[in-house]
Amino acid sequence: MTSAVDQLPDRPLQARVRQIPWLPLVWFAVLLTAAFFPILRHLVEQWNVDEDVGHGYFVPLVAGFIAWQRRDQLLAMESKPAWWGLGVMAWAALQGWIGALGAELFLQRTAFLIALVGLLLVAGGAQLVRALAFPLLLLPFMIPLPAVLYNQITFPLQLFASQVAEACLGLIGVPVLRDGNVLELASQKLSVVEACSGIRSLLSLSFLSLVYAYFFDQKVWMRWVLLIATIPVAIIANSGRVTVTGILSEINTEWAQGFFHSLEGWIIFAIALVLLGSLHVSINRFAGRNTEEPPIA
Repeated sequence: MTSAVDQLPDRPLQARVRQIPWLPLVWFAVLLTAAFFPILRHLVEQWNVDEDVGHGYFVPLVAGFIAWQRRDQLLAMESKPAWWGLGVMAWAALQGWIGALGAELFLQRTAFLIALVGLLLVAGGAQLVRALAFPLLLLPFMIPLPAVLYNQITFPLQLFASQVAEACLGLIGVPVLRDGNVLELASQKLSVVEACSGIRSLLSLSFLSLVYAYFFDQKVWMRWVLLIATIPVAIIANSGRVTVTGILSEINTEWAQGFFHSLEGWIIFAIALVLLGSLHVSINRFAGRNTEEPPIA
């Protein structure tokens, strides 16, 4: 004889999904935030004043939204805590302590991300971390680069942008003399400073390229292609910005500073986004053309 329970049809996946454990989530989030509160507070303060990482506000919001989209998949997983995650959290604590001793902000801030991964390992295991791999990989974009690496990147970009601007201005007949990253024009002297190096647009564009590829393309390899493509796109766009600034300064010196200079930067950044989107469309068309079956003779 079969019982009534045996005769019940299998419940659909949505019905078998556990309820969201809000209490443990809030509890561990509060503990992790409290442990790293001084570090996180200083990070948010830097988002306010440093335009290079002004996109930092959006990074945890976008990563959280992507994780929320996967909630059914995450809740359907069998919880298999990986206790070696405690070792990962211990490493994060040690790294944060060393960073505090040496006043190294990058070590302290990345320690927070390592602790988050360790907490996820303890809570749900490696399977949970794999399922959240993409939003977790987005989170480093909210952390400013270490000063040593930042300086190594920005100065070559400053020189390249000034060299391109010098060549372009010379081609269109604008007299210019370059001294390092300084452009001597007839109207004024333009200095390609760190803010004009292109690092700002490079960091923001890299983050947006990954988010764009995630929402508008299902191919994982496309995320890497667009991420790599942001490097030449951002450099070319910034070189164009410096060139345009030189041209505008010859017309009106006020157009090379203040509000007009900021507006010019936003326009160039929008053009860079359009270039990235156009590249995405072109790659898909080329890939689609190559995958079409040849006509039958």
